[in-house]
Amino acid sequence: MVERVKKDNVEFVRLQLFDLMGVPKEVIIPVEELDDALENGVWFDGSSIEGFARIQESDLFLKPDINTYSLVPWLNEGGKTARVICDIYRSDNQPFEDDPRTVLRKVTQEARDMGFEYYVGPELEFYLFKKDDVVRTAPIDTGSYFDLNSYEGYRLIKEIITALKSFGISVETSHHEVGIGQYEIDFKYGTAIETADRLLTLKYTVKKISQMHNIQATFMPKPISGIAGSGMHVHQSLFDIKTGKNLFYQADDPYRLSPLAYSFMAGLMKNVKAMAAILCPTVNSYKRLVTGYEAPVYISWASKNRTALVRIPNWFNSKPNSARMELRCPDPTCNPYLAFAVMLKAGLEGIKHNLQPPKPVEENIFKIDQESLKGKNIDNLPNSLSDAINELKKSSLFTDVLGKHLFDKYIAIKTKEVGEYRQQVTPWEIEKYIDRF
Repeated sequence: MVERVKKDNVEFVRLQLFDLMGVPKEVIIPVEELDDALENGVWFDGSSIEGFARIQESDLFLKPDINTYSLVPWLNEGGKTARVICDIYRSDNQPFEDDPRTVLRKVTQEARDMGFEYYVGPELEFYLFKKDDVVRTAPIDTGSYFDLNSYEGYRLIKEIITALKSFGISVETSHHEVGIGQYEIDFKYGTAIETADRLLTLKYTVKKISQMHNIQATFMPKPISGIAGSGMHVHQSLFDIKTGKNLFYQADDPYRLSPLAYSFMAGLMKNVKAMAAILCPTVNSYKRLVTGYEAPVYISWASKNRTALVRIPNWFNSKPNSARMELRCPDPTCNPYLAFAVMLKAGLEGIKHNLQPPKPVEENIFKIDQESLKGKNIDNLPNSLSDAINELKKSSLFTDVLGKHLFDKYIAIKTKEVGEYRQQVTPWEIEKYIDRF
């Protein structure tokens, strides 16, 4: 890495980490300090980072992961700047168990011990708004799904995709989404940790470049009432570590899924109510998960039905290694390290206990009456962050995934968020009640 840094004429290195909520933090060092950082790490006060160590355990160290080295394309003045994502260690040189990256690494190792490599491919949606301190949600265009981009939108997306190449992220497609001013960028699938790294880098890049053009980019799940929200559908598959074979594929099954895939899916569906507080982690998340849009509300699975929680794409008949299942409830506000960790853990539990999913529901669930839903044993996702937190509290499975301290800290942070929201008086309430009563 040191040789490459010299070749690239790097002057500064940004050592990046992500807190419990997936918010980027960084320490900037001159390139002359890189050798020492690689050998000994860089000290920081962990008690000052959201969700990290308590004050009495605050001495933590950043250790650069050289596999994440890249140049920051918009920081060339006064010398080039590189970015490296770091793992977090304790002063005894042991991995810090509350580091979200460490949490995910622990579960992926469990999968490897079972002979599996976990691959994920997220679809990231976001809105682009005109920068305005008064009207903060004025979209930059009036387009809809797959419409031709406005010049401003095209220019911005083009610049974002070019910047992502510098970070080693290969964008497969980008298009205008359903909402006005809403876009989606999809990049090549990969292992869980490298995909989480790329996803957070993509969010960082979208927001930085938009900011440079006086545009407000947001991954908020439901920034405007009455139009489509922004989701993060996650495609998942398990591959055999030794052979590289996709273990979700079986040619003679109606959905081209193997028994192992069905058990993995059953694990997701059984645990999704508890996972929701991590996959859909904000008060605003649950304003996206409502009927009338393509966001899921009910716990079901299907192939063609986009109202289902889990969807099986039906186009991989001739591509066995493309077999996958798409979980449609997560949104871009989640911390992907934690999200992928709980998703994988739930799927592995389904495999360990040979769980079986219910029958698929290919009809539009939003048009099924409540009595019929009960008859089909179709449950629904939590209606609010408060409900989701209560489900998570009951989960010993995810206490084990996050560890007791991180689990309790996450619950505390999210409970506080719910309490803050409950105290707010919204414009809707004023409009609805002030003249009436």
